[in-house]
Amino acid sequence: MLLAVFLVGTSQLQADNHAKPAVDNTVWDLTQIYATPADWDKARKEMLADMKMIQERKGRLGDSADTLYNTLQMLSDLTRKGSRVFVYTSLKADENLGDTEAQERLALSRAMFGQFSQATAWIQPEILTIGRERIEKFLEQDARLAPWKMTLDNSLRNAPYTLSEETEQALSYFAESSGAPSQIYSLIANSDIPWPEITLKNGDKVRIDSQGYSKYRASEDREVRKQVFDAYWSKWGEYQSTIGRTLNAHLQTQVAGSKARGYDSVLQRELFSDNLPTEVYKTLVSEVNKSLPTLHRYFKLRAKMLGIEQMHYYDIYPPLVSLDKTFDFETSNKITLEAMSVLGDDWVAKQSKAMSERWVHVHPQKGKRSGAYMQPGAYDVHPFLLLNHNDDYESLSTLAHEWGHAMHSLYAQETQPYETSDYSTFIAEIPSTSLELILQDYMTKNTDDIDEKIFYLGSSLEAMRGTFFRQTMFAEFELSIYEAVERGEALTGKKMSQMYGEILKRYHGHDEGVVVIDDLYANEWMFIPHFYYNMYVFQYATSKTAGTALYEKILKEGEAGVKNYKDLLRGGSSDYPYNLLLNAGVDLAKPEPYQSMVRKMNATMDEIEALLAKR
Repeated sequence: MLLAVFLVGTSQLQADNHAKPAVDNTVWDLTQIYATPADWDKARKEMLADMKMIQERKGRLGDSADTLYNTLQMLSDLTRKGSRVFVYTSLKADENLGDTEAQERLALSRAMFGQFSQATAWIQPEILTIGRERIEKFLEQDARLAPWKMTLDNSLRNAPYTLSEETEQALSYFAESSGAPSQIYSLIANSDIPWPEITLKNGDKVRIDSQGYSKYRASEDREVRKQVFDAYWSKWGEYQSTIGRTLNAHLQTQVAGSKARGYDSVLQRELFSDNLPTEVYKTLVSEVNKSLPTLHRYFKLRAKMLGIEQMHYYDIYPPLVSLDKTFDFETSNKITLEAMSVLGDDWVAKQSKAMSERWVHVHPQKGKRSGAYMQPGAYDVHPFLLLNHNDDYESLSTLAHEWGHAMHSLYAQETQPYETSDYSTFIAEIPSTSLELILQDYMTKNTDDIDEKIFYLGSSLEAMRGTFFRQTMFAEFELSIYEAVERGEALTGKKMSQMYGEILKRYHGHDEGVVVIDDLYANEWMFIPHFYYNMYVFQYATSKTAGTALYEKILKEGEAGVKNYKDLLRGGSSDYPYNLLLNAGVDLAKPEPYQSMVRKMNATMDEIEALLAKR
């Protein structure tokens, strides 16, 4: 329930120094959380004092249903209060990463949550000690416990994988060291690598770090694209052995931890946390592999549109067509509301009201955190959104994406008690993905310009490639390296590049002559930080799949499809995410949703080819 610590969306830590002067109606109003920093500090100190009371209840949870209720209610109240304390400082710090006072307050909030975690660490083990039979009797005896039914069931599910108190204590000593590989990788990737410079044809020298790579890999000049790829991946290649050892250390640690607790595999452990069947992961990978001819069709279409006889890996990123059109924030708001009318009057009314009440920090400014996210943790206030709106289509799409997250939180919080008003990562990206699809359809239908239609359809295709196929490619590689370690194989950086290269070439049709993959580019696995997040990336692909399936239901079923979609959002965490999606008519353990996704991609290419014929 410490949801406030996490952000929903896409965010990066680098500040954007190209500021646009902020105006009041495009800056969030944090006085809605606390009127002054002094009020925040008062709440923080109250939180520190109150959390001591919950420790006094240790050893008594099993005394009665009333005792259990009072303790869980105290836990909810403290979590709710602590989240609000954290959110205020987190949002304030992100306005200007160079504001030392704001950063100090954020550090105090983090320290407070650290103490809170320690003060409440005894609760789950004690629930397991009480046991399922007695807990279920308490639930029957006291209806006030109903909001915690899911929380209690989720805790009790862990019983088979919870060890003796002494063993748990011993394992806890390794908690900090188990995170070391991720920290080491982050230092190497973000601080230690001396990124190369290249000279462009116009004589400009540019640094090819992650930002330079992202920018110049989309250059219209093919020679520049190859130059960028070769410089970037050659530099990563110099660290192959070091990063290979680092990732292998992470894999070994995770496999050992899973074995110690009695899990069959790391995959089972990671999916167990959300009560997901492993078939979801395996069906995704299997169906995507069956659908590679569709991905190859896209690459051939891309080559044709770019005028390239033989596609290479460095030809993936330039846009199919350019769009000479701007979308300022006011226009983006208007378009988003018009596009979302398909979701009903109540949706538009909620979103319109929210847009007028200063929930959003809109424009880039000096020192501001870059990227975009939605922060739902101030439960008693409302969600807040951070954007860096640059008046382009990507910014418009990002706005729709983040409103998907915000509206998810609004519907869940209106419907659920606090205890089940959050939602799992497995569900979180579905509304945001579906809103992107709604926007893309709206934009395509509301222009008569052929090139503009192709631009929106091309953006949709690229999203499907990047989210459905590419993230599944990462997921397949991640599963393969975990399975190798579980078989007792030794993994080196060279071996991982070989394994990744084989998957990369298969996905891109290298052997069939679709896209040529130079061996150098097999180093790409090294720059993916998500491999230290443990079976995380597959959820991008499943979310895209589910979002597409739900939008198709809306188009086919009208109001019934809209109600079905909103019911999923209203569900919060009232059930396990797989069950919530099943109730919404989407079974991600079966092939059909993935096949539907592929049909959507083929239909989009059919549209583009028909438009090209009219040019």
